[in-house]
Amino acid sequence: MAHGDTFTNDGTVDIRKMPAVRERTGNWTACRFILGNECCERLAYYGMGTNLVNYLEKCLNMGNVTASNTVTNWSGTCYITPLIGAFLADSYLGRYWTIASFSIIYVFGMTLLTLSASVKGLKPPCDNDVCHPNASQTAICFIALYLIAIGTGGIKPCVSSFGADQFDETDETERKKKSSFFNWFYLSINIGALIASSVLVWIQMNVGWGWGFGIPAVAMAFAVVFFFSGSRLYRLQKPRGSPLTRIFQVVVVSMRKSRVEVPDDKSLLYETADEECNIEGSRKLEHTDKLRFFDKAAVETESDHANGSPNPWRLCTVTQVEELKSIIRLLPVWASGIVFATVYSQMSTMFVLQGNTMDQHMGPNFKIPSASLSLFDTLSVIFWAPVYDRIIVSFARRFTGHERGFTQLQRMGIGLVLSIFSMVVAGVLEVIRLDYVRRNNFYDLKEIPMSIFWQVPQYFLVGCAEVFTFIGQLEFFYDQAPDAMRSLCSALSLTTVAFGNYLSTLLVTIVTKVTTRGDGELGWIPDNLNRGHLDYFYWLLAILSVVNFIVYLWISKWYTYKKATGSRY
Repeated sequence: MAHGDTFTNDGTVDIRKMPAVRERTGNWTACRFILGNECCERLAYYGMGTNLVNYLEKCLNMGNVTASNTVTNWSGTCYITPLIGAFLADSYLGRYWTIASFSIIYVFGMTLLTLSASVKGLKPPCDNDVCHPNASQTAICFIALYLIAIGTGGIKPCVSSFGADQFDETDETERKKKSSFFNWFYLSINIGALIASSVLVWIQMNVGWGWGFGIPAVAMAFAVVFFFSGSRLYRLQKPRGSPLTRIFQVVVVSMRKSRVEVPDDKSLLYETADEECNIEGSRKLEHTDKLRFFDKAAVETESDHANGSPNPWRLCTVTQVEELKSIIRLLPVWASGIVFATVYSQMSTMFVLQGNTMDQHMGPNFKIPSASLSLFDTLSVIFWAPVYDRIIVSFARRFTGHERGFTQLQRMGIGLVLSIFSMVVAGVLEVIRLDYVRRNNFYDLKEIPMSIFWQVPQYFLVGCAEVFTFIGQLEFFYDQAPDAMRSLCSALSLTTVAFGNYLSTLLVTIVTKVTTRGDGELGWIPDNLNRGHLDYFYWLLAILSVVNFIVYLWISKWYTYKKATGSRY
């Protein structure tokens, strides 16, 4: 075997920091441990988060609006903290050690949450189904929740990129496997979510919150052990210095040279002379004509070489400039995912509260918790992910000629359309439900005799939309990120979920304030939804989704895909 075939060509090393041997590391063998870890971690996260709105209502005595906003604020934070984890991974620790260290914080948070729901003194006292938490008990619960938010911040931005790192994209065979990895990665997430939304939610509502949170805590501990078990098989990308520093350098130098003319011949712009990029482990990026102002940072002047080698705060390479351009080009695509994430967040808030008002019985003796209906979202993902990977891609390829069937932007756009339909279906159901309440005078009935399974279509449509938008987004941000910024860009893609949750909080707050202005006005989302207009809120989200899709079409037409050249060495 030739030396070039013995080791990977993408700069990866093994756990001992030696060049990764192609036959002994990476590929699906290593990914089994990463996918297993992700499955257990998502079981822990969804096992705690799926039914959190009901825990806050029942055990911390919060109303509908407060509980909903608390969940979306916390969930939003879980998707903002990945920016911290991504920065540490790309700059100092690398993805492997970032995942490992933040997982420990995650386990501590899950353990504290379990104790707060089961240990006397930490657990709020209850009588006649009404709980009376004191300030200390509420504070401990929130400390646990936000420890989990910090812990997940080190895992979320790194684990998908770490899995993709196991495939050498300079090898054609492995590059094709990488595309499939993202589908199977998202499938593993939803297998964990399936167990969480069915078994764990039922345990929480029927056995107790201590057991309901304790099992996810054990699952998270197992995820950590399983992750370390595969250490000798992993391929690790070395951290390449602070990507934010390189970005600031381009901005500063561009401002300093704002009056400098950019030459018409772009080959005159500064770049390292040899094939290797000056950023270790990265490939060079080809010059692009858009955002030309930043090209000024790569224009050489006499003062740039005053002390021999150029000062990076006075002269930047074309690749460094293109790194910043890549991030800027990603931002409009990133922003278009926020409304979609707002729709997605309704599954853990408004869908659950809507389900609480409906008949949850399956037969005479079994009652399904409303939060468990999210398993139909999960089943939808589990069904559509392999169907997309094995059937839809092959079918679409015949018409588009594209290797992946659809471009990543086309795939995400299809998901945005499906999310509009999910809100329309949810709104139509609420119109029918409220009409049923009015006709039968069921205003004060906690559960009207209308089956909760009428909610299944809206969950199923959200799951189908996820397969197109969220998986497409994972792949898009990894693929379009500069080599040295992949954790950062994965974190950036996750922040759409954060801002989606924050937007949901903002919309609920504004809607509540505006619709309760008059004396005695209950608003669209009162504690008794039978006297509200939750359907209006769904229509609002549907309209926002339509506007967002129209803007997305314009963004997609404008976007230019990244072009990389040269070697990583």
